[in-house]
Amino acid sequence: MGEDKALIPIQGVPLLQRVCGIAKGCADTVYVVTSWPERYQHLLLPGCEFIQEVPLPSASVETHGPLVGFAQGLFKVKTEWVLLLACDLPKLRVEVLQEWATRLDSVADNAIAALAAHPKGWEPLCGFYRRRCLPELLDFINQGGRAFQQWLQQYPVEVLPLPEPDMLFNCNTPADLALS
Repeated sequence: MGEDKALIPIQGVPLLQRVCGIAKGCADTVYVVTSWPERYQHLLLPGCEFIQEVPLPSASVETHGPLVGFAQGLFKVKTEWVLLLACDLPKLRVEVLQEWATRLDSVADNAIAALAAHPKGWEPLCGFYRRRCLPELLDFINQGGRAFQQWLQQYPVEVLPLPEPDMLFNCNTPADLALS
């Protein structure tokens, strides 16, 4: 993208601030997992807190991607279900997320997550996870796993309906940004 996606304004509002505002419509507390909380401090909304992503002891890079950040965030969360959202979803709809939340009581007990699906697999960065999946997630990471799709293939996941597929459009390139 050439710049920090979280700070890119959509209709005058930085993407991170926009996603946090939508998340606040679904949760009492919103956590932002990042290696750079100081970079986003000025965007902090009431009821939002930062969780500092830290490098793994054996790593030679500062960040490890969303799977490791998610695992580090799960240590702080105390609710049964956790809504995980990427910061680059400019078409996110709070109404759809709220409707998904109403379905969580009927999710099979053995499912670790409730996510929308697409032909390539799951949409791991816009959906709900049970907090109790943390031990399995840590085992996967400790064995060198870093990909959500590989981790999710190992466990039952409930499919969420996606009435508006463009809601999951994410900005990865300047061309994508022009479409948002």
